[in-house]
Amino acid sequence: MLTRRQKHILLKFFSMFSVIRGYNILIIVIAQYLTAVYILAHNRPVKEVVLDLNLLMLVLASAATIAGGYIINSFYDSEKDLINRPIKSRLDRLVSQNTKLSFYFVLNFLAVIMASYVTFKAVIFFSVYIFGIWFYSHKLKKLPFIGNLTSAILTITPFFAIFMYFKNFETVIFVHAIFLFIMISMRELTKDLENIKGDIAQNYATIPVAYGENTSKIMLTILAALTLVPTYLLLYRFQVGYMYIFFYLSSGLLVVFLLLLWLSKTKIQYLILHNILKFIILAGVFSILLIDVSVILNRI
Repeated sequence: MLTRRQKHILLKFFSMFSVIRGYNILIIVIAQYLTAVYILAHNRPVKEVVLDLNLLMLVLASAATIAGGYIINSFYDSEKDLINRPIKSRLDRLVSQNTKLSFYFVLNFLAVIMASYVTFKAVIFFSVYIFGIWFYSHKLKKLPFIGNLTSAILTITPFFAIFMYFKNFETVIFVHAIFLFIMISMRELTKDLENIKGDIAQNYATIPVAYGENTSKIMLTILAALTLVPTYLLLYRFQVGYMYIFFYLSSGLLVVFLLLLWLSKTKIQYLILHNILKFIILAGVFSILLIDVSVILNRI
């Protein structure tokens, strides 16, 4: 049996894990390594890529920066989250705001230290990234269009760090990035629809608040249609191995998404739509393995 103190510490740990969304960070770390092995450094042995200490430092710096970003985002959105996510908000509040802010500065300091192991350019990159996340959370998040665009850019920025490290400028990488960028933009807009009640209460001028739900649905429909461009190119102009299964699956799910979108009116319905997009993005991460199923055997 756990003592009261042990239970208290455990609750604090889960609270902080919830604030930094540790599960999301784990997925991003896996995605960065899969992207490095299968796309950015596909001509190098797997062991060489996985054991690359510079890559590890960039991945850890990204993880620390993202964790710090979730903390500062939670700090500014604490009142809104009480409305939109009451259960999660209660768990997050088990850790004091002062503790969260202290951890935020520690994480950002560690990110810069780890980046300094690679190059001074990496230090500048992550310093700008840290500032960008803070500025988004403090100011830009409340603005329509700009907030959504900035959020999508900040989400794919960790991949840009390893992209610059490997200096691989193949066209297929940019096409993959465009597909991911559109999916993340759709997720952000759907999340705004899901959180419209709290956004209105806290004077957040998101797209659904400023222009209405129908306009948001039209924009989501256009974005879904735009995914057909990178999907077509990846299926018929580039070699993606068995990853073609993912692109056909994602196209089918997007059709379902659009059908449900125009029928949705409640928070629960928008939450289901949000989860569909999260599933597509998550499936896309692990589908990278399908690009070359023999890679582990042939390149270790």
